[in-house]
Amino acid sequence: MRITNMLHFSEYHRFYVGRDFALSTMDYKMLSSVYQPMIGAYAIGIYHTLFQQLPADKVGFSAVEQQRKLFLALELESGERGRKLFIEQTSRLEAVGLLKTMRRFAEASEDYVYEYTLFAPLMPVEFFKNQHLTLLLRDKVGKYAVFALRDELVQNPAEELKDANSENLSVPFYELFRLNTQVIDYELERAFFESAVTKPEGESKPDVTNKGFQYADIIMHFPRESLNREYVERLKYESEQLATINFVAKKYNLYLTDVCRLLDEDGVFNEEGRIVLELLQHKANQVFRQDKKRTDDRTRLLAKLAEQGVVSDESASSALKDKVVEMEFYLEVPDLFQGECNQHQYNYILRNEPYTYLLEKIFSKGSVPDGLLDTLAKVDLNYGLKEEVINVLIHFIYTNKRSWSKTSIEFSVTDMLGKQVSSFEQAVTYIREQMMYQEKKSSRGTQQSAAGYGKAGSRGGVRGRQKPVIPIVQDAPSARQRTAAEREALRKKAQQLDGKI
Repeated sequence: MRITNMLHFSEYHRFYVGRDFALSTMDYKMLSSVYQPMIGAYAIGIYHTLFQQLPADKVGFSAVEQQRKLFLALELESGERGRKLFIEQTSRLEAVGLLKTMRRFAEASEDYVYEYTLFAPLMPVEFFKNQHLTLLLRDKVGKYAVFALRDELVQNPAEELKDANSENLSVPFYELFRLNTQVIDYELERAFFESAVTKPEGESKPDVTNKGFQYADIIMHFPRESLNREYVERLKYESEQLATINFVAKKYNLYLTDVCRLLDEDGVFNEEGRIVLELLQHKANQVFRQDKKRTDDRTRLLAKLAEQGVVSDESASSALKDKVVEMEFYLEVPDLFQGECNQHQYNYILRNEPYTYLLEKIFSKGSVPDGLLDTLAKVDLNYGLKEEVINVLIHFIYTNKRSWSKTSIEFSVTDMLGKQVSSFEQAVTYIREQMMYQEKKSSRGTQQSAAGYGKAGSRGGVRGRQKPVIPIVQDAPSARQRTAAEREALRKKAQQLDGKI
């Protein structure tokens, strides 16, 4: 459990527990014999305490209560010491895959609510196929104890049957049963898809699948003869993969037919039936760019026809798992979004929405320039920068009125990649450091310019005060004022100097 501020996690915060399974005899044996040596008895005790928050014969979500109930049941101290111990033990459960912790911001109470989702222990065959867990168990109990546990929990078939040839005699579903696909019951599909686990009682939990296409929509438009039909049918029980598809569809403005066509492409699903996200995004980006080019061409054509009077101006113009942002990393809402969303909603958009959605809001008066889309597509697909980091970069460029040129964007991206900026929090910290650096640089430049101007003025004043006073030569008295005897004496003196006398 990653908690950066201990004030955001206390026994006074509320919580609820969710699970979609019940523990069997094998599960109890795996917990006591395998998981307990790895993570300790206290962590297993927390697991059982969380499990008992919901009756053993039910699945779904427990009631929302204060975490004081857990602290009292586990005999934890009320204070920072007890909180740190609880965080440490739950982190052990999360590391081995038994627990997932989510934090949701409840707008009604304006406080955090913690969701603890429990997972069933792995079956022995699956556990011993997991290299990390097996090595951890070996480090705790030793190699030979691992062999003994495996032989105790997993019974191998007879020796004579190991190399025998086998033939699959099972009957597939569609060979025995025929479903009436002419009648579409949306209510039934929604009821089966939205189980009790997807909507806890007492707290509003956003369902990411409601933001996009439903499983029933995709499966009805997906070709029955497709090789990927088997993988698409699994999406009904794999909400994370369906949320990933909806995220890509929203990011690139895909229609339902485009989604079905992309899911039918070769290589979109790997051998395990998981979506290859890089390939899906690459193909979706190609569809998005082609559709944008056709839209721009159509807009220019309609505008040209409107100028010629062929068509009217009216017809031409008409042509995640959600992540929560901590309040210490909130960014200010720009003037463009004032009145449309508050600070909570704006930071939610930056953290969870694709960058194409943010660009459409910024360039709302026209289409997003192709050069900018090419640059950001390169940053997204080639450099591997996350969506939330790109959104923070777009916010930084817009609010500081920086250049949208390719060189400026690549300079910032290169700096972020060099500093290992890979999350929303790191991106916010990065742009705050950049803004502080720019402010210091501008203030330093202002001080230097003011100091230089003062020095120049003072030097000029010193030169004015130290300028020497040049004496003015006074005119000699006029010769007419001399007497005849004086003039005769001067003449004789000049002749003596010349050597004439």
